[in-house]
Amino acid sequence: MIKIYMKMKKLWYLPMFLLILSIVSCKGQPVQSESNSNGTSELIVDVQGKTNPEINSSPVHLTKADFLQLVMDYEKNTEKWIYLGEKPCLIDFYADWCAPCRITSPILEDLARDYSGKINIYKIDVDVEKELAAVFGISSIPTFLFCPMEGNPTISSGIANTPEATRELFIKQIDELLIKSKNNTTI
Repeated sequence: MIKIYMKMKKLWYLPMFLLILSIVSCKGQPVQSESNSNGTSELIVDVQGKTNPEINSSPVHLTKADFLQLVMDYEKNTEKWIYLGEKPCLIDFYADWCAPCRITSPILEDLARDYSGKINIYKIDVDVEKELAAVFGISSIPTFLFCPMEGNPTISSGIANTPEATRELFIKQIDELLIKSKNNTTI
């Protein structure tokens, strides 16, 4: 009886070892576009501290520290939304493993070039920046936060049925929520 138990115990270790090995080996490396050698995001600024739209024509990955400096300091302003940006922005809350997020990524790259100098497009990885995701109550991804220069931000979740329809949806939301004059006409 003891010999059978010992054999079963040894056989149990093998599947556990293989399971752990497969989990560790399947864990992909995070995509680090827009990052420097130590993995932090880089935002190019000119000598006056302004972001350079010619250089920053692709989405910029934000950390919590970047968000507090460039978008809103929710630690200081707990009661009211006070936008700190120089231009309206679109923030993509995403994860590398999310299929719809991977669909939106090239669309946002194109829109960052198309709207360069007019809006900033930021990306926040919810697996890395869990506090930011919690602050905004992000429960499904992709989720998009549209931050106008004045007023409160608008949050949107999900994508359209096709990449083309998703691009058109983004264009409509950017034009209506971010690029508008005081009398609500598109600039």
